[in-house]
Amino acid sequence: MKKTFQVLLILFIFVMVSLAQENNNFYDNTETSVLRGPEIRVDGEVQNPGLVKLSKLSLHSVIVRESAFREGKGAEFTGAYRYDGYSIFDILENRFVKKRNRDEFDSVIDLIVVIENKKGEKVVVSWGEIYYPANLHKILIATHVSPVLPTKTDEKWPVPEKTKLICGNDLLTVRNIEQPCKITVMTQPLDLEINREISPFYSAKIDVYESGEKVDAILNIDDIPGHRIYPSIFYGRGRGFHGVRHFTGRLLKSLLMKYFDVNENDLKTGYFCVSSVDGYRITLSFSEIFNRNDNNDFLLIDEGEGREGGRFRIFPAPDFFSDRSVKAVNAFYFLRL
Repeated sequence: MKKTFQVLLILFIFVMVSLAQENNNFYDNTETSVLRGPEIRVDGEVQNPGLVKLSKLSLHSVIVRESAFREGKGAEFTGAYRYDGYSIFDILENRFVKKRNRDEFDSVIDLIVVIENKKGEKVVVSWGEIYYPANLHKILIATHVSPVLPTKTDEKWPVPEKTKLICGNDLLTVRNIEQPCKITVMTQPLDLEINREISPFYSAKIDVYESGEKVDAILNIDDIPGHRIYPSIFYGRGRGFHGVRHFTGRLLKSLLMKYFDVNENDLKTGYFCVSSVDGYRITLSFSEIFNRNDNNDFLLIDEGEGREGGRFRIFPAPDFFSDRSVKAVNAFYFLRL
């Protein structure tokens, strides 16, 4: 009887292993581990701050090729994983925004979200990076992990043990800090003049600022590498369909690389406020411009001299909505926490 049971057990294991090998899901072939971490609190410019009840939220999964940043060497691969957890989108969905500058500029498009851990490490994510992309729920607090291992080698990656912030669109995963415990919603700190009646609605140049100091004025972008043509079903959150368009421009990151070096600190805590001549403004994290793994790059477009809504505009390739397509861009302000 005992021998029969052992034979049946071996047969069962063989069948289960065979089935697992035939499964079409390449990201679920190893054991899933639970990650340890602290409670998470939402604070800042919201009407209802407080602790997050993760158990009431839906689980999401993100597949990540993780890498460390090595100065002068770029990315150093550290492992591939499937992370399961709770998206920042869902965590903040019912935290009603109470903006510092709501009387002058009530749009949420200039918010940033600061996420920090028990060690005091902080990272910046733009509000648009969370709520505007066509591919949502890519930024999450991971509570479970499963290594994604190659099938033809014996390589194995170390299995994390602590909860993690996962920014799924990052190439260099320096924003993936361990044990996040606080999420703070903030308006970018600049006070920019609003003039909705400005005429002509046009900017002949773009001023570039770093920490409040002007470093250059951009008069044309003809010599910027990275020429692209992006077709788009252009759709706004407020006014809906704007037509089928082809946007021709230069990679925004190629322009900004003239002024800013890619380093670990700025990938974590740097961001831009991009403004228009009428005072409209958006925020973009340093990482979502310079550090993408999906090639959905932002474009800077020159629409020609004298054109209403010109000369320069942004095309936000990652976004579902067109709201971060700033027209008549007149300034890039680089800021750090």
